[in-house]
Amino acid sequence: MDKNTSIPQDYSQDDLVELLRQYYKRLFPCKLYHRWLAYGGVSKNYFGNREFSFTLKDDVYIRYLSFADVSEFEKELIKRIPYKIDIGAVYNYKPKDHKTLQAGTFKPMEKELVFDIDMTDYDEVRTCCSGASICRKCWMFMTAALKILDAALEEDFGFKYRLWVYSGRRGIHCWVADSAARKLTQAGRSAVVEYLSVIKGSDSQVKKVYFKGSNLHPSLARANKIVKEFFCKYYLTEQNILDKEEQEKIMLKLIPDETTRQKVEKAWKDGNFSTKEKWDILENNVNAKMTLKHVLEEIMFQYVYPRLDINVSKGLNHLLKSPFCVHPKTGRVCVPIDPKQADEFDPMSVPTLSQLFQELDAAKEAADGNEADMKQKKDYMKTSLKHGIKIFQKFITDIEEKNKENRRSVNEQKAQTGDW
Repeated sequence: MDKNTSIPQDYSQDDLVELLRQYYKRLFPCKLYHRWLAYGGVSKNYFGNREFSFTLKDDVYIRYLSFADVSEFEKELIKRIPYKIDIGAVYNYKPKDHKTLQAGTFKPMEKELVFDIDMTDYDEVRTCCSGASICRKCWMFMTAALKILDAALEEDFGFKYRLWVYSGRRGIHCWVADSAARKLTQAGRSAVVEYLSVIKGSDSQVKKVYFKGSNLHPSLARANKIVKEFFCKYYLTEQNILDKEEQEKIMLKLIPDETTRQKVEKAWKDGNFSTKEKWDILENNVNAKMTLKHVLEEIMFQYVYPRLDINVSKGLNHLLKSPFCVHPKTGRVCVPIDPKQADEFDPMSVPTLSQLFQELDAAKEAADGNEADMKQKKDYMKTSLKHGIKIFQKFITDIEEKNKENRRSVNEQKAQTGDW
């Protein structure tokens, strides 16, 4: 088992099926979920034309599912008990009817602009874990990525409605839900993600960040403040990225000037230095060379800046794991993250299925038989899931308020022009 896995060794598939069945009956926020994906009834069939996919027991995968309303969606969840739910685009027809349509007529029309950041893409720069394993030390990669991207999406593109979600195991997702974002074409999505992509190149390419010009672009200058903070606070201490000779070789290859590289390498060999001391030596030598203007920033960005899966973001027909899924390997719920409290988010404290039902039992005992008190609250508000639910509720309420504001504005214009 991975060290972040919380499901006991004797946790059977039958246990998981039954827990999931109860989870969909009692804890999955179906009504809130529908309110989100209906966007306040932005159009009549907006939810009904949305594609979903379910991954069932034994990896049975079903695409092009669609549901008329929240009631049908909830019934299918309880009936099929998906191990995983993915959300796709809003199509011009109901996805479940796609096989009955003439070839070429079934097309995706809208979808949230999404981002997927996975910890495995940081294996070449993290020293504490690898693969699917994570710990609190390397989670800061995700924290830095969230902060950098969230600021760029808001300040550079003006996107206000951004839902950040823990993937349940080793990464984070972002759903940008502004109307303008949902309407982006594939070309538009590609342009956004290319703008946000700084680390480029194949696995065989060592140096993957290059900055041109005398000054950093304003967006890079803003990101640089976060990058430098995380690099100095975590990489040079908790990650100890220059602790081993192999790590030193990787860092040295990021210095494009041969003379400077040799000076740094020689200085490192002449003493028994910590990672922080080695970085100070590198920094002093690079700063002494006027032609190496952005090299320090390039190195820090290569270690800290978000590593994006471009294909996930640019494709309209690409599906992404749903919020409030349960990861079958960890048992953890894919809960929303408050970007303003990203530093405090701990993936190890995210509730698991078994924990949630223990909390429900404890809440029932605490109520001491007072059924009225128990019925007043939704079951998910009696558990630690309530923290993620509150973030989700605010996200939805903010969007609905914006939709109301837009409708009022349209009605006022019609009243002024008499165009009813």
